[in-house]
Amino acid sequence: MALNYAMLSPARMPIPLPNECTVTTIDNGVEIILIIPDAPPAGSSRSGGIGGTRKLKDVGRLVLTDQRLIFVSANESKSVDTLSIHLTDMLSTKFEQPLLGTNYLAVDIKPAPEGGLTEGTRAEMRFKDKGLFSFVSVLEKTRERAVYMKRQIADEGEGLPSYSADDAGPSGYADTGPSAYTGASPSAYADAPPGYDD
Repeated sequence: MALNYAMLSPARMPIPLPNECTVTTIDNGVEIILIIPDAPPAGSSRSGGIGGTRKLKDVGRLVLTDQRLIFVSANESKSVDTLSIHLTDMLSTKFEQPLLGTNYLAVDIKPAPEGGLTEGTRAEMRFKDKGLFSFVSVLEKTRERAVYMKRQIADEGEGLPSYSADDAGPSGYADTGPSAYTGASPSAYADAPPGYDD
């Protein structure tokens, strides 16, 4: 099942989005467990989820780009074939070190519309043959940059409005003459500013 679908090439590698660059790839040995809660009934509706959760588990590769974190199963799978998470849709990440078990990365995901996930979805990722800590560090730096760039783009759209002299109010700011602010003419000042000697 493809969740938050990623398009794949015939070699089962993700097809990049426009202007997307690959940061790092973990080619095999990545185990993912998706915990997807059922959707609760909405509003006055009496139908909906029953409050349980679905757990999906698979093994494959992980690709980190400057825009997404993409999981691709080793073989076409009925459980989790692909999972694509935009870095700005990661609500939180946490490096977990259980007392009895392997380290894992827990990611809370904001679901995309029609992506097959619901509110409260959580992904747990474990590496079988590699250390996870260095990957988490790279992921956090890449995610921070993606969030920063998203905010920059949003800020560029919120420029200050332009004003003209016709917009001046009763305060007289449109009048640029010297008496507009002080009530005195320039000849009323006896001392001229000091000159500079060359």
